[in-house]
Amino acid sequence: MAVFNPPGIGREVRASYAFVERNLNLAKRYWGWEIAFFLYTISSSLSVIYIGEAQDPAGRGELVLTLGIGTLVWAYLRSVFDSISEMITWERWEGTIEYTFMAPISRLTHMLGTALFSIVYGILRTAALFVALALFVDLDLSRTNYGAAFVVTLVGSLSFLGIGIMASILPLWFTERGAEMTFMISAILLLISGVYYPISVLPDWLEPLARLSPATYFLDGIRRTVISGQGLSQLGDVLLPLLVMGVLSIPLGVWVFLRVETYAKRTGRLKRNG
Repeated sequence: MAVFNPPGIGREVRASYAFVERNLNLAKRYWGWEIAFFLYTISSSLSVIYIGEAQDPAGRGELVLTLGIGTLVWAYLRSVFDSISEMITWERWEGTIEYTFMAPISRLTHMLGTALFSIVYGILRTAALFVALALFVDLDLSRTNYGAAFVVTLVGSLSFLGIGIMASILPLWFTERGAEMTFMISAILLLISGVYYPISVLPDWLEPLARLSPATYFLDGIRRTVISGQGLSQLGDVLLPLLVMGVLSIPLGVWVFLRVETYAKRTGRLKRNG
């Protein structure tokens, strides 16, 4: 029996994998930066966790676990976000941006390959970070519902992919320091998403913005699966907003990127660095 295989689907899948492989090779090439940033992440994460230990003299561990989850989840989300938002910057570093944008593949294929790499890379990097932190801090994971935590991670990643795609327009739009401007988005999300504190401590005018951040729901979901062991049936109020944000933000991100790409080509900004 013949299997339906639309023309070009196989080629697009191979092209997406090619971007995964290309980004992996780039990570290997800049291994020094990867190690330096990983050590920085360990140091900053431990600093936050030790603040929790200092504030928990009774040794109950819940505050330490809450902060530990915050550091790990934020490290993962930041890794996914940065991998997507830096795809234009990497192309400029390698001098391949014009060739990539002229290649006979869809921009969606380009972004899907980069997104797949960012998720796999983020999971592996966060796992390594957890192992490193476990050497210094005793985190009680005895109540963790690992299956539910995995589902929350996958669904939550979708919404951050859309934000990352939209952030990647900044290096296209602002050729001089556009890559650095993506950190502004990360800083805002860090402020409003309850990474290290409950969003209830935010000013009244700022707290509603936390409800628009996918990181707020992601963190809440992971903490509930790890600290309380909640299952998927109890996480509808987290999974539904994350799913809606992902479904809406990814097409919107692609649409915005295509518009800015057209503008960059028309104004000669692809190859410019200053």
